[in-house]
Amino acid sequence: MNFRIIPSISLLLLFLSLNACISNSSLVYLQNIKNDKSLIDDELISYEISEYRLQYNDIISIDIKTTVPFINEAFKFQDGNAMRAGGQGMADVYYMTGYTVDKEGEIDLPLIGKINVDGATLDEAKTKLQNALLEIVSEEIFVRVKLGGIRYSIFGEVNRPGKFTLLQDRLTIYEALSNAGDFTSFAKRNEVVILRQYPNGTKIHRVDLLDRSIIKTPYYFIQTNDQIYAEPLKQREFARTENASQNILLFSSLVTTFLLLLNFFN
Repeated sequence: MNFRIIPSISLLLLFLSLNACISNSSLVYLQNIKNDKSLIDDELISYEISEYRLQYNDIISIDIKTTVPFINEAFKFQDGNAMRAGGQGMADVYYMTGYTVDKEGEIDLPLIGKINVDGATLDEAKTKLQNALLEIVSEEIFVRVKLGGIRYSIFGEVNRPGKFTLLQDRLTIYEALSNAGDFTSFAKRNEVVILRQYPNGTKIHRVDLLDRSIIKTPYYFIQTNDQIYAEPLKQREFARTENASQNILLFSSLVTTFLLLLNFFN
């Protein structure tokens, strides 16, 4: 047997083992990577909430109350009781009761007809709706306009990829991730891709979930229609299972078999 090749094989196995390992710093969220004093524990961190602008395929919940019976009747299926009857088990109930923004950026309302809300904030859409109603009645009107929940999708190196709808006004990216069962061990957490929809198109953003400075960015809170993608680490190419040692053990067995055969024929 040629014992000179054993050290080389041992070094190869050591290299493969190290290559398959994933450091703890690649897995831990919200690290203060730059030792920023404004981001230390127990310090109040301010965050930025971008004002969302309505776009094609958004679903809007509209609640209207007046002293005029025929107005209330026209919008009664938006009543909160219908929403409570649906419950969390019907998380996408807004799809049935809300108003969808069409390709022209318009919503079609009872009695009023079509109103263009493309690129408008929720407050601006509310004002447009109030003004349209005041052309019909002069009485006091209560109007509430909200997004029909937060809809997003998450895929890639995720334990439970899929599309989600939550009846909330805001949602952090970590909450969105927890609903999908967190990333796998092989997700590239420092370069998570967010495909964000804007009235005029889509932008691709990359965020670092390992760095707590994300709290200060517009991507800490996700927006409806966001698509979140986690790319795989290079270790994924070697470790095809969650336990990389299985592959190392398999490789070791193959090397041992090769050495035994080599010794037998020599």
